[in-house]
Amino acid sequence: MGVTSIGAGVLADRQAEFTGWLQVWLAEACIALLIGIVALTHKARATGQGLWSKPARKFALAFAPPVVAAGLFTIALWRAGAHALIAGAWLSLYGVAVMGAGVFSVSVVPAMGVCFLALGCIALLAPSLGNVALICGFGVLHVVFGLIIARRHGG
Repeated sequence: MGVTSIGAGVLADRQAEFTGWLQVWLAEACIALLIGIVALTHKARATGQGLWSKPARKFALAFAPPVVAAGLFTIALWRAGAHALIAGAWLSLYGVAVMGAGVFSVSVVPAMGVCFLALGCIALLAPSLGNVALICGFGVLHVVFGLIIARRHGG
């Protein structure tokens, strides 16, 4: 996910219009979702747990509400013309989702959520840094924490 997000961020930055920028990031969200589903399926098989095990359901139930809220905020901010706030809203709410769902995972996951939330707050206070913040969050933070999780917890 991190690597494709870095590429998406570079491509989004080259868009002349906000609509192009938004389309690139929304396409990346779909790609990241597919990568996440494949990775979760692989991990579930490797550990012998079902994809809908009790811990997985708890994780999903904690993760989903902030992500749905991010989608609704995106629509509201877009309609209001507050485009520059979308990146901060995404990062902040994703951070909240990861923090909440991370309670049902390894200890480094909530820490990753805190980093996303902090980055989102920075992007909300300095909206001109939105695309860079998205690259740092969805790209760099995912790569760094992914490597930590893989090394310490086997993936």
